[in-house]
Amino acid sequence: MKGPNDTIVALATAQGSGAIAVLRLSGEHAINLVDSFFKPRSKTPISAADSHTIHLGDLYEAGRLLDEVLVSVFRAPRSYTGENVVEISCHGSVYIQQLVLNALTNTGKCRLAEPGEFTFRAFMNGKMKLSQAEAVSDLIASESAAEHRIALQHMRGGFAQNLNEIREQLIHFAALIELELDFSGEDVEFADYSALKKLVVELKQTIKSLLDSFTLGNVIKQGVPIAIIGAPNAGKSTLLNALLNEERALVSAEAGTTRDTVEDFLTIEGIRFRFIDTAGIRETSNQVEMMGIARSFERAKEAHLVLYVIDTKSAVKPLDELKNQLAKSGLSETNILIIWNKCDSEGDALAFNFDEFESIAISAKKRRNIEDLKARIVSRTLQGAVNEQSGILTNSRHYQLLQAALKELYVVEEELERGSSQDLLAISLKGVIQHLGEISGSVTNDDILGSIFSSFCIGK
Repeated sequence: MKGPNDTIVALATAQGSGAIAVLRLSGEHAINLVDSFFKPRSKTPISAADSHTIHLGDLYEAGRLLDEVLVSVFRAPRSYTGENVVEISCHGSVYIQQLVLNALTNTGKCRLAEPGEFTFRAFMNGKMKLSQAEAVSDLIASESAAEHRIALQHMRGGFAQNLNEIREQLIHFAALIELELDFSGEDVEFADYSALKKLVVELKQTIKSLLDSFTLGNVIKQGVPIAIIGAPNAGKSTLLNALLNEERALVSAEAGTTRDTVEDFLTIEGIRFRFIDTAGIRETSNQVEMMGIARSFERAKEAHLVLYVIDTKSAVKPLDELKNQLAKSGLSETNILIIWNKCDSEGDALAFNFDEFESIAISAKKRRNIEDLKARIVSRTLQGAVNEQSGILTNSRHYQLLQAALKELYVVEEELERGSSQDLLAISLKGVIQHLGEISGSVTNDDILGSIFSSFCIGK
C-alpha cells in the first residue's frame, strides 16, 4: 500500500448502464477536491457541510457539465476509513463514470485506489481489527446465507473479540511475571498463578473449539460435498438433475453412461452444497469405466454425506451389494443415506429393509419426495451447527495461528505444573500473546498485510 496521506478514488459500485454508479474518495483533501468540481443546488459548498450529509448538484470540469450527481460527505474520524470520505453517486453510464474518474485523477491531487485500500486504511486508523477486515472480503465473496451470517458475525468482532480479551489478561500476567524477574532476589510474587492456570485452561478450550469448527467453516465456504453413488442405471444422474431442477447431467438407458464425476452447487436452507454425480459402480473390464469407478470411491470418501442410490426395480439384492461395496472401498456406514429410487407409489419400497441404514424412498424422475430429501441432507450434514451465535472458524491464516498458540499454551501449562522459572514462563506466554495478536492485527508485518488486502476488490 502507498502512503496513507494520499487521497484515493475508486469506482466503488456500478450496476450497469442506466443505473447508479458510486465513486468513493478517501483522504485528508477528499472534500476540498470534490468541492472544486461540484456546484450544489443549495449554494452552500460541501467544504462547509456537516458530516453525514447528502447534497444534490452538478459536476463541472473546466466549465463543462459532466453529470447531475448526489454527493455524500463523511468527515474524519466518522467514516469507514477514519479519514475524510466523499461518495459521488452519478448515472451508471460507463462513459459518465470514466469522465468523472478522469476529471478527478487529472488534477494530480488523487490517485486510483489499490485493491482493498479503503479497508486497509480503516484497519490502520483503528476502525476495525484485522480479523474484521478479512471478514469484509468474506462478506463480499459470500454466496449463501450461511457464509453471509458467519462473515457478518466476524465483522462484528466474533470469536476474535473473546480471544483479544483473554490476550489482554495474558499480557497482564506476563507483565507481573516480568516484574517478579526485576525483584528476583527478594522472593516476591505479584502474579496469581492459580488464576493463570485457570485462564490457560479456558483459552485452550476456546481454541480447541474454534479449531474443531474449521472443517465445518471450510466446507461452508467451499460447498458441503455430497457424493451420489450406486450401480449403473440406478438413477444417480436423474437424481442430480432433480435436486438442481435442471438437466445438468446426461441421462441414458444405457448402463455406464457416466464415466467421470459431474459437479454442481445448490443452496438449501441458506447453506451451499456441492453435489457430485459419480460413475456407476459395478464389475467391469473396461479400463476407462474402472478408472471412473475408482474415482467415485475417492470422491465418496471425501464427502460429508454419501447418497447411495438403489433401483427398487432391480433384481440385485441391494443391501448385500452395498455392504460388499463398503467392504471394498472402506467407506464409513455412518455417513450414508440410502436413496430408494424409482418408487412411483408409497408401496414400492415397503418390501425393502430400512432398519440397517437411514433411508428415504423417492422417484427422481417424477420429482417425488425431493424436498424431503433436501431437508434430510441438511439435518444429516450440519445438524443445526450454523447460526448467528456459532463461533465458526473459516480463515486458514487464523487456523494456523491458533494451532501455534495452542502448542505454546501446552508449554505454558507444563511450565506451571513444573514450577519453571519466571523467565521461561514469560517467554512461552509471549509466544501465545504474539500468535493471538496476529489474528486481531495487534501484531503485524507488511508481508502479511500485503497478502491479505491484495485479494480485495477495487473500491473496498
